[in-house]
Amino acid sequence: MHSPFAIEEIYPDDGDHPVRLPRRQAGSSPQGLAVTLLADYTLRDLAWIPSAALVAMLAEARVTPTGARAAISRLVRRGVLEGSRQGRHSSYRLSRAAALDLASGGRWILTATAGAGPWDGCWTLVAFSLPKERGTQRRALRGQLRWLGFAPLYDGLWISPHELTPQDRSRLGQVTGTVTVFRGRPADLDTLTNRQPLDAWDVPAIARHYETFLRRWNPLLPQVWAGQVDGAEAVRARTEVMDTFRRFPTLDPRLPIELLPPGWLREPAREVFAAVYDGLATAAEQHVRTIVARFGGHAHPGVRSHLTTDILAGTVRPTTAASTPLPG
Repeated sequence: MHSPFAIEEIYPDDGDHPVRLPRRQAGSSPQGLAVTLLADYTLRDLAWIPSAALVAMLAEARVTPTGARAAISRLVRRGVLEGSRQGRHSSYRLSRAAALDLASGGRWILTATAGAGPWDGCWTLVAFSLPKERGTQRRALRGQLRWLGFAPLYDGLWISPHELTPQDRSRLGQVTGTVTVFRGRPADLDTLTNRQPLDAWDVPAIARHYETFLRRWNPLLPQVWAGQVDGAEAVRARTEVMDTFRRFPTLDPRLPIELLPPGWLREPAREVFAAVYDGLATAAEQHVRTIVARFGGHAHPGVRSHLTTDILAGTVRPTTAASTPLPG
């Protein structure tokens, strides 16, 4: 099994989608960090951020100025960011299309990691056939299936324990290819080669990722609760915990708990994520405002953090485009 933290199909470089968000990578890419920062503090109002302020925030995440500027340029080319120039000063904000995708993605991350309801014992299977020369469509289809919580049982047969919603069907229907979808229960075969549906996922590897996540973030919780994490460290931790946690829905798309080992760590990981992300929101917002004010002359009112409850409630969505770009 390939590393589930390096699924390139999630955000492919090609395809017909007008916005190409950064690929998932092992570790945090400068582009991914930039998108996370802007989504965490500017999504609702599509606030403009001075280029120098964004470079400074990325520098605090150990991205070099050259790497930061290269990441910003690539995001503009991908349609993720919009730029504005006043004299020698540039500002950037999320494009509306990217912001809508990110708002929807944020809610999906939290709902997909919530406790699964009763399972009827059935599996949804998607069978597809695409010739090798249609690699672009093949990657796009695999990417959509990953987003929808499927994993490959065999090369052209992907499986999920959940039924497709009307929205899922619409997303899948946007991808070109010969596809058949059906749902049912597997028949047990009394052979050593019998491959069970859950074998599409590497359950021990997923468990290790949960354990690694909890080992990384549990020790920080006393400091978060005591209000001892502030400034750059609050922004850095909040960005990192989101950038890591958002990968879990593709690792563990609410797999039926009755099929998993006892003590499955999905819920503890979600609770720790929420504690860190929400607990550092105020301190992180204040720090981002300070950086924007340093390079833009004042703290932009459109810079504001949000909580996991806001994301789940659907209130973290882009509204009207924010005001005049700030110099920076």
